[in-house]
Amino acid sequence: MPVTVDVTTPGFATTVEALRPRSWKLGPGQPRQVIDQFTDADFKHVVDDRGDVHINSRDGRFYLGWFPMGRPGGDENDWVNGEGWAIAVTGTATVPGYRMSFGTETPAEIIAAAVAQVLATSRPL
Repeated sequence: MPVTVDVTTPGFATTVEALRPRSWKLGPGQPRQVIDQFTDADFKHVVDDRGDVHINSRDGRFYLGWFPMGRPGGDENDWVNGEGWAIAVTGTATVPGYRMSFGTETPAEIIAAAVAQVLATSRPL
């Protein structure tokens, strides 16, 4: 069975409505939306001399770092300078861990959602 293709209309088909501009959440937002998810019973909070916040699980396998002015270290071409958030979970002897990082201007709501998902996967052994 032959297939025909209409080549008389170049480009792609869409509507003006589909091409309308969208509004996107921008700006760092309120870091409390992220930090307030951690209880003192299960996590240790440290604020260092730069004002960076470090949160560790009591078992040491989870880490969250918030660097409002960017993570220290690296040079002007290094991603570290623009890193505002770091989330890491240490693996086990048989399963590797993982790490995520986000820029200083990533909305706190995005980080809060990622943290909520990570915390939802943890459970006491």
